[in-house]
Amino acid sequence: MQQAIAELGYRRNAAARSLVTHRSGVIGLLTPRTHLYGPTRSMMEVEVAARKAGFFVSLASVADSSAAALDAAVEHFKDQAAEAVVLIAPEKAWLDAARVVSNDMPVVTLCADYRPARRSLVSVAMDNRKGALLVTEHLVQLGHRDHAFITGPPDSAEAAARWRAWRSELQRAGHDTSRVYQGDWSSESGYQAGQRLVADGVPTAVFAANDQMALGLLTALGEAGLDVPLDVSVAGFDDLPESAYFRPGLTTVRQDFTTLAGRCVDVLERILRNEPAASVRISPELVIRQSTAPPPHRRRRH
Repeated sequence: MQQAIAELGYRRNAAARSLVTHRSGVIGLLTPRTHLYGPTRSMMEVEVAARKAGFFVSLASVADSSAAALDAAVEHFKDQAAEAVVLIAPEKAWLDAARVVSNDMPVVTLCADYRPARRSLVSVAMDNRKGALLVTEHLVQLGHRDHAFITGPPDSAEAAARWRAWRSELQRAGHDTSRVYQGDWSSESGYQAGQRLVADGVPTAVFAANDQMALGLLTALGEAGLDVPLDVSVAGFDDLPESAYFRPGLTTVRQDFTTLAGRCVDVLERILRNEPAASVRISPELVIRQSTAPPPHRRRRH
């Protein structure tokens, strides 16, 4: 059979199939226009997972979550006869956008933190809280008591979840949580936060809410003549492909974007079959590399 298909050059006719099944097999992928690693990697993996599941993907990237931009995206998907939409939602405003889009067709949000997602929406996300707890527990177990945190944008649900977990774990251990520096996910903001941190007095451990900010932080610490991890330990979040090759290799949280996308498509298929579908959290993994070590006083004691 397969040989005959190959010899005849047969191709599945999507239009004919849709006439029979009354389904287009098209899903919309709506994403904000961004260069950030997480949303971009998620977009790529969803496209691959959807294609493997037999869907055609119609992509719309928009510059903002305004009504005009969303209406244009929805009309684009309607023109393609999309059955449902995957919305990559890295910021809180995009959760409101998902509610708008869901008035026209089923929506699954991706990359939105699980806790603040609207109950009426189904969300597939990494467990940001668990990932940040893994990092913070690691630093506390190494013996660090003097901590700082570089957070992501204030409108990011993922950034908020990572900061809350860092704060709650340090409070549980009886450690100070006042040293928080604002970032925006970029290496530049991590570098600037690192400069402010050095001017304020260097802690023994810094957790940057993503790897790109951790890279900027490493540069600022190096320019100040500080050694990582001998003087200060640094950890990040995401496990960029380059993180193993930072100098030193970065301790970080690995997000499995392939699994994230696969579960997203699974949930979407359940919705399209009119089956119950619940929000999903994917557990991340702590990757320990050379950028974290016991604090200087602990090493001297041993």
